[in-house]
Amino acid sequence: MTSMKKIVVLGCGLVGRVMAEDLSKSHNVTSVDISSKNLDKLQASNITKKSLDVSDVKVLQNLIKDFDLVVGALPGFMGFETMKNVIKAKKNIVDISFYPEDPFKLDQLAKENNVTAVMDCGVAPGMGNIIFAHHDNLMKIHNYECLVGGLPKKREWPFEYQAVFSPIDVIEEYIRPARYVQNKSLVIKEALSDTELVEFDEIGTLESWNSDGLRTLIETMNHVPNMIEKTLRYPGCVEYLKVLRECGYFSYDPITINGNKVRPIDLTSKLLFPKWEMKEGDEDFTIMRIKISGLENDKKRLYKYTLLDRYQENTISMARTTGFTCTAVANLVLQNKFSKKGISPPEFLGSHFNEINEYLRERNVIYKVDKY
Repeated sequence: MTSMKKIVVLGCGLVGRVMAEDLSKSHNVTSVDISSKNLDKLQASNITKKSLDVSDVKVLQNLIKDFDLVVGALPGFMGFETMKNVIKAKKNIVDISFYPEDPFKLDQLAKENNVTAVMDCGVAPGMGNIIFAHHDNLMKIHNYECLVGGLPKKREWPFEYQAVFSPIDVIEEYIRPARYVQNKSLVIKEALSDTELVEFDEIGTLESWNSDGLRTLIETMNHVPNMIEKTLRYPGCVEYLKVLRECGYFSYDPITINGNKVRPIDLTSKLLFPKWEMKEGDEDFTIMRIKISGLENDKKRLYKYTLLDRYQENTISMARTTGFTCTAVANLVLQNKFSKKGISPPEFLGSHFNEINEYLRERNVIYKVDKY
């Protein structure tokens, strides 16, 4: 058991809230958000709440100076700069913000400041990477495929989708070119391409499409010849998104309307957020299927991991599956079980798979594994 430490959680959205409450069972936790409304939703009475704008560097550095660990749960567009400023303050950080920038640009800075910084520490990227690296330590992998999605239990026209992340972070998935590896060559395709229908037990038919989910794996696992990640949605959703994208609604380039400059993506986010927002009583599920095949002890082997996690205990599944992966890793860092200096994507934690998996199981996040 870890001795009680001081942790600050930046961001108190749906995922940040779950992480703060989980960590508060064993540690002194302070939750920080610019919105006092978000902070008011915290259930645990032993969490200190602070309404602050951490995009202000001085505010951030003054805030974190007395903490043992920073946990990041901010929108992606704030993630990179925040991580950089936390590193400059010589504080360890475990983060889920999924920022678009190259995290390894901060590696040297983190090493110079003797900082352990774990990024992308959610479901996928996150636990998927940890599972991948765990098997990479035990076998020669030829193929890695990850299909993953977080979906509402109730399907509502037109998108049949709800988000626990900021709308701009979600839209990024629909516009960022998708990279995957085929026969050791990097392939770059348009996001939302190569749609396929896939069957899942208990759920039925879902639609998969190319998204840029491999991220750091392209660099860190470049000895694996075939790697792909695809996002899952209800069938038909992709067609609506393609129409919006083709019409320019996801563009960052400002347009002038009646003398006012507007970025289409800002307008789209504003319009879509009420439609995508999880409302009181809404339920969701997280589904992920990972296939890893190759040679183990000179024999052909296929491992299939399946996660089907549902809303439970008044907690949204995507927040549980993302948040508990992050808090598992936060505890490893606090216990000095993981102390690698520099930037660590989750695949650097492959040797800690069993501990992280057990932590998740204790919280009823169950990854079933089949071996062929």
